[in-house]
Amino acid sequence: MVKIANFRRFPICFLLGLILTGVVSCFQSPKTPQLEFWTMQLQPKFNNYFKDAIGKFETANPGIKVHWVDVPWGAMQGKIQAAMGAKTAPDVVNLNPDFAIQLAARNAWLDLDSVLTKGENKQYVPSMWQAGTLNGKAFSLPWYLTTNVTIYNQQLFTKAGVTKPPSTYQELAQVAKQIKEKTGKYAFFTTFVPEDSNDVLESLVQMGVQLVDPQGKAAFNTPAGKAAFAYWVDLYRQGLLPKEALTQGHQQGIQLYQAGETAMLSAGAPFIDTIAKNAPQVAKVSSVAPQISGTNGKKGVAVMNLVIPRTTKTPDAAVKFALFITNASNQLAFAEASDTLPSNVTAVKEYINKLAASKDKSALDRGKSISAQQLAQSEILIPPLKNLDVLKKAIYEDLQAAMLGEKTVEQALSSAATTWDAAGK
Repeated sequence: MVKIANFRRFPICFLLGLILTGVVSCFQSPKTPQLEFWTMQLQPKFNNYFKDAIGKFETANPGIKVHWVDVPWGAMQGKIQAAMGAKTAPDVVNLNPDFAIQLAARNAWLDLDSVLTKGENKQYVPSMWQAGTLNGKAFSLPWYLTTNVTIYNQQLFTKAGVTKPPSTYQELAQVAKQIKEKTGKYAFFTTFVPEDSNDVLESLVQMGVQLVDPQGKAAFNTPAGKAAFAYWVDLYRQGLLPKEALTQGHQQGIQLYQAGETAMLSAGAPFIDTIAKNAPQVAKVSSVAPQISGTNGKKGVAVMNLVIPRTTKTPDAAVKFALFITNASNQLAFAEASDTLPSNVTAVKEYINKLAASKDKSALDRGKSISAQQLAQSEILIPPLKNLDVLKKAIYEDLQAAMLGEKTVEQALSSAATTWDAAGK
């Protein structure tokens, strides 16, 4: 490089060189763009996977470097909010829809409809793509998925004379009564603690309840809503739900199943291995069945996605990287490494075919196969709402009041709707 002092002595030569070659040899070449990519609690288990994937991306795109940062699950929300406020946000971020939607409502993410080429969204399972939209605009790319199965204790089923696991909530109520009468055990545990699981809220949708209308107002104060509220109230009052359902979170349900105190557990297929480690005797008599649903057949799914902050200085590179991570081959590889499900249509087909061809028919593999097959009926059951916690708190607390006899079902339903309409928008 020509030193600054020499450049000042020979300005004419510099100009001639600029005209003839188009290269300003005395200026330093631009730095290679670097993307910052944040994930949630994927280190150290997936270090090799991301090292390989990022390496392949950088080889295929020599002008781009990727810096991977893994953030603990509980710290992500505060960290990304702080980074957004300080204008130091990463270029690609791994979030779940519940939180991503809150920032999407503030116009924080890049509008993907404006940068994707026609048809690029078609590579994803349609319902998973829809989960990353707000007001008709796409703000995220679907990545990996989990969908629960029913893990059940065959020994308790046999003692109770139950020949097959329930597939609907109506069947669940019948099985719960039979198991309690014959064994003294509970059929299952679900939590009504507002700060915990969304399972009960999702069950309302599976029972045909619409939670909110297009204007965001409560839509559940209906005959279907009354029937769904009454379902849970009746189970509790009949003594078919553990009393801790009102005070303990989903972790209590796990402990009860592993202790042999409940006959069923709703969980992801990989949890079968956890049961085998924590409660090997229970694992030996455990089997798997599809997720329990309502008459509409809908099954819930949890989605992890990738979003691109609007503040990124390299939007083209960020989009290219996000599409690379979520393409068929990378999604299939990650699904196999993590026991999750892909959201890419081609990857889903390959995943199901591989499981079908597998000679290992362990409970885990059966659970994974059921999970994958369920994707055709799976969707995000709870609509994207920026104040979901308000809705859940209103419904759960009024359900609890009805269970304890402090309100009638009708009063609880009306009260929850009023609370949401007053504070939820």
